[in-house]
Amino acid sequence: MTAGQATVFAILGVMLALFVWERIRYDLVALMALLAAVLLGVVPAAEAFDGFSDPAVVTVAAILVISRALGHSGLLERTLRPFERWTGRAEGQIIVLAGLVATASAFMNNVGALALFLPAALQLTQRRGTSPALVLMPMAFASLLGGLITLIGTPPNLLISRVRQEATGQPFAMFDFTPVGIVLTVAGLLLLSVTWRLLPADRKGKGDGSTAFRIDDYLSEVRLGESSPMAGRTIGELEDGVEGTFRVLAIMRRDGRRVVPSRDWLLRPGDVLQIETEPKALERAVAEQGIELQGSGERRSKEETARIGVVEAVVGAESALIGRTAARLGLRERLGVNLLAVSRRGDRPVTELKGIVFQLGDVLMLQGRLDTMPDQLGTLGLLPLAGRDLRIGQQRLVWLPVVVMAAAVLLSSIELLPPAISFLAAVVTLLLTGAIRADEAYSAISWPVIVLLGALIPVSASLETSGGAALVASWLSQVSQGLSPMLALGVVLLATMMVTPILNNAATVLLMAPIAVGYAKGIGLASDPFLMAVAVGASSDFLTPIGHQSNTLVLAPGGYRFTDYARLGFPLTLLVLLLGTPLIAWFWPLQP
Repeated sequence: MTAGQATVFAILGVMLALFVWERIRYDLVALMALLAAVLLGVVPAAEAFDGFSDPAVVTVAAILVISRALGHSGLLERTLRPFERWTGRAEGQIIVLAGLVATASAFMNNVGALALFLPAALQLTQRRGTSPALVLMPMAFASLLGGLITLIGTPPNLLISRVRQEATGQPFAMFDFTPVGIVLTVAGLLLLSVTWRLLPADRKGKGDGSTAFRIDDYLSEVRLGESSPMAGRTIGELEDGVEGTFRVLAIMRRDGRRVVPSRDWLLRPGDVLQIETEPKALERAVAEQGIELQGSGERRSKEETARIGVVEAVVGAESALIGRTAARLGLRERLGVNLLAVSRRGDRPVTELKGIVFQLGDVLMLQGRLDTMPDQLGTLGLLPLAGRDLRIGQQRLVWLPVVVMAAAVLLSSIELLPPAISFLAAVVTLLLTGAIRADEAYSAISWPVIVLLGALIPVSASLETSGGAALVASWLSQVSQGLSPMLALGVVLLATMMVTPILNNAATVLLMAPIAVGYAKGIGLASDPFLMAVAVGASSDFLTPIGHQSNTLVLAPGGYRFTDYARLGFPLTLLVLLLGTPLIAWFWPLQP
């Protein structure tokens, strides 16, 4: 082992340990690895930032923007409506929802596809009386499977294509992944339509589980106006007079006390009521009963009011709100955002709205300027809910994003333009036509992922240029000596699937792809099937809630425990390993 190889292995080892430790952001860890590689001489300073101009990084950013535009169109949510007649039972709900998510994930970011259908899934399970725990995890796994189908379905495929271009001079085409991806996706969906019974139906989030997660039921605070017709009437009369869910939980006193009233309690002007309600009922109460939203802020002119809107958003895994309160964050004072209501699965908060400690999965109703709201949501780490997003009252360009996306796929698939150029052209078209605003485009890009990719590409290249990849491949060849080519392929697929729950899936590709190429060459086999094995393995984390953002996104709404993922994911992992290995070998012959 040379000094350069030892240095590269040391950098990668420390990087891996920091990823597992999770005390430092993964994008910062990647930047630290890049800086160490430059300072220690394994990455030339002139090449340190080459990764940020890499076509794969540009394509990933473009796909995220296009995914946001598709979400604004509302088309994906509409596709669910014709299938609702088949969703009477849990099996039908899983097949329909997971199938739609998998299909969307083939052509857009898989986390974005899952986030778009998540609110619709929660509403559907509520109407059908199905536990969300039975549906959400299959949807998350389906988003991972669907990403296997095309070049743009998931970042690992784009990175694998880049590695192939460096190794052979020719990248993978748009639909080179499709034969293996479609078979694995269909087989996976069929398996999930049976194994969903392994999931516990009693998962109902934190607390005693008496309250089901419903994004239509919010905890909010309202004030009885001076001219309200309900002044002098009882709480029971107020509740009965509002169509829809509208329950008064408490009277909030000025000294901070919370009094639980009876239905006979007489209302007085200025009373602050803590209520549980759905948006439509709240809207009716404000319009008809002289009720004012407690957090809606000062009175505004008609011009100012036209720019103000209400959005609903879910607290994501990396949100700055987790563990904090609205009062502590100063949402209104610092960001100009008013918190109107909170919906939470599990225990109902028993405090004032401004004192609620936010948790992962909380759904918030926020009020603010529509032109700055995307930036505010991005700053806070919130995901706007599909179908009730920032385009309230605006005409949606339903088909334009789909047509533009299809054109980009066509241009890249017939190799008239490289994927990076065709999808960049799609983004420019969407911006010029107003299908997405510039601020929304920037907020759609996951900048930590872009930094991760840009920083790790030179580091992963040093593994190959130093001879480290060839050395690891030689070790693998010695360990697996005597194995058949099929088993050797299975070893690479299994190793990648074991690494991806620990690393980000993109980082897994950058680590494993050079090793796989060297391993294939060392045993005299073609490199393409081994690259495909890395691509499949990197996107097949079905065992933990932390290996992929899709799995994390359903953790709180589904009320899952850590071990629930392995319960449903282990059979799917075996399927991918046992079916994926011969599939890859069938479509990508092992012999050069």
